[in-house]
Amino acid sequence: MPAAHERNTTALAALRIFVGIFFLFFGEYKVFGTEFTLHGGFEDSIRSFLAQGTFPWMAPVLRDVVLPHAHLCAFLTAYGELLIGLGLVFGVLTRLASLFGILLMLLLWLSAGYPGPHVALWRYFGASLDWSVFAGCFAAFLIGEPEMRWSLAPRLRARKGAPPA
Repeated sequence: MPAAHERNTTALAALRIFVGIFFLFFGEYKVFGTEFTLHGGFEDSIRSFLAQGTFPWMAPVLRDVVLPHAHLCAFLTAYGELLIGLGLVFGVLTRLASLFGILLMLLLWLSAGYPGPHVALWRYFGASLDWSVFAGCFAAFLIGEPEMRWSLAPRLRARKGAPPA
């Protein structure tokens, strides 16, 4: 049984790092470039969501709350994605990063994953694939012990004098 636990720990750590790398890429171009944050990239995405596929009750939120505060929301998104990626890759504050990751995936799904009215139930799940797969990974990191392997968290706790988890 210990061998299976070791394999599971390794698999969860590998998945954590893999997802983290994606989020580093997602956040990196937004943080270190200006197109998304300062030159309309975020606003273009929101307008595209409104034109192509937001849940009807989400449209007023995007139009009346998000767009008027687009620069703030763009920076929160960009730095949030980068911080999620850093937390996952380095195995630090992984559960907190995962909680914010689930929230981000939920917001993206509600903003851009509406398949339209009067469609089969399975189409709602199909429309959510871009976000639900990552949300499932984040849920696994919340439930499991994602910092048990290949993580800086135990080293940081040891430096602070706290007992390792």
